[in-house]
Amino acid sequence: MPAAVKAVYNRYPKPARIQLLKLRDLVFETAETLPETGPITETLKWGEPSYLNKAGTTIRLAWSDKRPDVVGLFVNCQTSLLDDWREHYSETLDLIGNREIRLPLGAPLPLEPLRHCIAMALTYKSRKDEK
Repeated sequence: MPAAVKAVYNRYPKPARIQLLKLRDLVFETAETLPETGPITETLKWGEPSYLNKAGTTIRLAWSDKRPDVVGLFVNCQTSLLDDWREHYSETLDLIGNREIRLPLGAPLPLEPLRHCIAMALTYKSRKDEK
């Protein structure tokens, strides 16, 4: 993990850091199952941990003291991902606007829906190009 990214995670309160690091692990674990994603670059965008690759759109993980009881998994608002995710997971995930999955702190992560959503984000450009 790059030092700048680690510093951001370390600034988050422990419950948020734990949940976000689980999401981070899920991004990398999911990417390993998708050879088309290529390498994942871990960096900061807007001061928040972000995960980029050539086949997909950026995934950003964040916590804010404005909503201290949740963390968010964000994607670019110009994608159609949230519409796609709503078709599959409107009853399972808290989907906000056109860019966020909001997850409560301390609750178990809904792993299978999140894996699918992450996979869709990591392959977004390559799937869009196929159409």
